[in-house]
Amino acid sequence: MSTHDQAFVHCAGVSFHWPDGTVVLRDLDWTVPAGRTGVVGSNGTGKSTLLELIAGGVAPRSGSVRTFGELGYLPQRLTLEQVARVEDVLGVTARRTALRAIENGDAEDEHFAVLDEDWDVEERCAKTLAELGLGHLGLDRELDELSGGELVLLHLAALLLRRPDVLLLDEPTNNLDRRARHLLYEAIRSYDGALIVASHDRELLGLVDRIAELREATVHGYGGNLAHYEAVLAAEREAAERSVRTAESEVKRQRDDLAQAREKLVKRRARGERTASENRGPRVVVGQRKRDAQLSAGKHRILHEERLDRAQRQLAEARQRVRDDEDIRVDLPATAVPNGRRVLSVHHAELCNGVRIPELQLRGPERVALSGPNGAGKSTLLHTVAGLLSAEHGTVETAVPLRYLPQRHEVLDERLSLAENVARLAPEATNNEIRARLARFLFRQRRADQPVRTLSGGERVRAALAGLLLAEPAPQLLLLDEPTNNLDMASARRLAESLAHYEGALLVASHDVSFLRELNITRWLRLAGELTETAPERP
Repeated sequence: MSTHDQAFVHCAGVSFHWPDGTVVLRDLDWTVPAGRTGVVGSNGTGKSTLLELIAGGVAPRSGSVRTFGELGYLPQRLTLEQVARVEDVLGVTARRTALRAIENGDAEDEHFAVLDEDWDVEERCAKTLAELGLGHLGLDRELDELSGGELVLLHLAALLLRRPDVLLLDEPTNNLDRRARHLLYEAIRSYDGALIVASHDRELLGLVDRIAELREATVHGYGGNLAHYEAVLAAEREAAERSVRTAESEVKRQRDDLAQAREKLVKRRARGERTASENRGPRVVVGQRKRDAQLSAGKHRILHEERLDRAQRQLAEARQRVRDDEDIRVDLPATAVPNGRRVLSVHHAELCNGVRIPELQLRGPERVALSGPNGAGKSTLLHTVAGLLSAEHGTVETAVPLRYLPQRHEVLDERLSLAENVARLAPEATNNEIRARLARFLFRQRRADQPVRTLSGGERVRAALAGLLLAEPAPQLLLLDEPTNNLDMASARRLAESLAHYEGALLVASHDVSFLRELNITRWLRLAGELTETAPERP
């Protein structure tokens, strides 16, 4: 049996909470065998924290985490300190240096020790890079020349070169174009160790063997891939809703029975008083009959009140079993743009990265999708339209107020709280308006005072959108660069539904074709060497 077959992760009684008291995990017992495990859950539930605990980046408050075999970890937010070239990321700089020294006649023992018989190190690197669509990258290539998607694939290549027994991937398809995503899918299919991947990518989650949902500070396991998981959830929800309907019917029946019991009690009291007034029989006997009737009716009423109380408790329990996954609610400002009004003009422009845009016009409330491979210049074009970069030649002009949501959400100041960030973008807004806006993005009460640096990737998207859409003046042109990166599936769906009703112009760069198709896109553009208009892309 290979080491990969034996590889697994074991969490025993693991608890973790942040310094502000936010509970992430509570007494978690979880074992992950070899195979592919997909971790899902709403933004902010702690998926990235769970992976970081397994990787050893943070320590649990209690309990233990054990990994068996070598571990590799691809975090959601890559850090590039102290690395400058492709060879540095791949971890082969020292071996290449030793190999060059030996080839040049330097036979010092230290070079042979560093090389460690890895004579084909460069060939292995080239093969792994080619498998991930990075065959065009030389080992001496500078990292600042790479796109975000290329950096993700490069770090994955570094992990695959090591062939770890346990592989942790946190949102690995963020920023990847369609071709790169499919290359990553193939790498995942061929990996034979214990893979744990946190993702909202539906296609990727269709490849896993099991789903682990992080909810209510623990992990809930489901056998099968995403489709099986969603089918189980649908069945659970249907059963829970059926229980609610049954409990509601029982509450209504018990209320009716109680009302009838009270009515009977009133009638018995009236009948007893009438009998007493008519003086039918001895007074002692009449009084006793009256008391017996009232006691019987009272017991009957109490019985029905207890039944109603029990039915109401059962209804409350049934309602708790119905999952109510909250979605963001995006109330967009009044941003209508008249048909035909010029919004954006790009004329004979050459961008700072050398990409040429001969002509691009947006008029009225057009909704334009921008696609293309990683490194084609989509983000550079959006940066230029937003005024963050200057064109080398030609003109780039906007005629309406605009707001830009870049991939890395630089609109947020890491040092400030959510409420302070929104106040900075909308200085005229009152504190109540700011907090009401944040509440619609699921940042309620004290969460509005949470520092941005403590947010998950998906929470950062929500926070940035809240700030941009409350900003003044209201944007009549929205520029969005991969807006669904890190968003959970429910939030991505709600964002698409909300943006579908946006009355301004929209220019969105995204590899998420399913999301784009929900936006009522009017034009599809592709940037790949040149800017061309294309037919709608298929998911």
